[in-house]
Amino acid sequence: MKGTMVERETEKSEHSLSCGMSKGQHKSEDPHICGEESSSTQEMFELLRIDVDSETLKIPRTDSQDSSCSRNVLRKQKNWEKTLAAKKGKRREEKQRRKLKRIEESGNMLQSSQHSKRVVKAITKERLIEAKTVGPRLCIDLSMTDLMSHKEISRLAGQIRRLYGSNRKAANPFHLYLTGLREDGLLYKECLRKNDGFLNYVMDVTEDSWLDLFPLDSVIYLTPDSEHALEHVDPDKVYILGGLVDESIQKKITYQKAMDSCVCTARLPIQEYMVKKTNAKNFHSKILAINQVFDILLTFCETQSWPEALKAGVPPGKGYVLYGESAPDAHLCAESALETL
Repeated sequence: MKGTMVERETEKSEHSLSCGMSKGQHKSEDPHICGEESSSTQEMFELLRIDVDSETLKIPRTDSQDSSCSRNVLRKQKNWEKTLAAKKGKRREEKQRRKLKRIEESGNMLQSSQHSKRVVKAITKERLIEAKTVGPRLCIDLSMTDLMSHKEISRLAGQIRRLYGSNRKAANPFHLYLTGLREDGLLYKECLRKNDGFLNYVMDVTEDSWLDLFPLDSVIYLTPDSEHALEHVDPDKVYILGGLVDESIQKKITYQKAMDSCVCTARLPIQEYMVKKTNAKNFHSKILAINQVFDILLTFCETQSWPEALKAGVPPGKGYVLYGESAPDAHLCAESALETL
């Protein structure tokens, strides 16, 4: 519309100019003037053409720019949507990858933990097997079950379990024997019932008597009624512990059995390193469970110190403490000394 109006105005200008030229020709026929008028007229025509061209070209260019701009916006929007979708996909993949990694790491930790347990178990078993060759020897005499009640036999089975547990943990374990254990006896059944894996214990278990297994001159029977205090643990000797839980306090049963078998005896040096301590019940006892005696022997073999071994193994309830740990009870040392005479 605008271009049409411009064209009409151009036509009017040309017409007026042509009229002016005709009139000027009648008025003046000077060639110089006519030349100037013709040149100025051409310049005007050129300017008019330029304006017309520029106006006519502006309209279609504006439409093309709008359409190209719309296409750019759509293209950018599509690219942005693709980028967002790609980022979401990457986040999902990363989340899944971290989840799988956590599962894998937890599985590796569990496998490593299980592997460590297997390794420790294998090392422990190897150490116990080696002790059968180089370790000191300790035998539990289980031939006195006929002197015990059902409850006492059950307690003895528990002591055997704790004794074996201490030996497994020891850096230098003993070579253990269980003698006089009959498979048809109540103690054997209690050991199977109370001790998990009893049949896999790394120790020598037999129905035979210790008298048939060891030379008598190599045996030392440990009994609290012996007159001789144990000074050291000799690797060439076999130490016998009487497997007896006696709640009725039958005295000197194991000592008498050792005397009848003509073997040497010894006791733990409790009265040499410990004194009686006053307590509410005025109770004092040197009778220890077989696992407590064994813990004292293990500690002595590791430390070569009877005070440390006795302090670690003698329960406080027995009424004894080391010398120097109970100054108010120093007068009781004299009683202990008199009892040894």
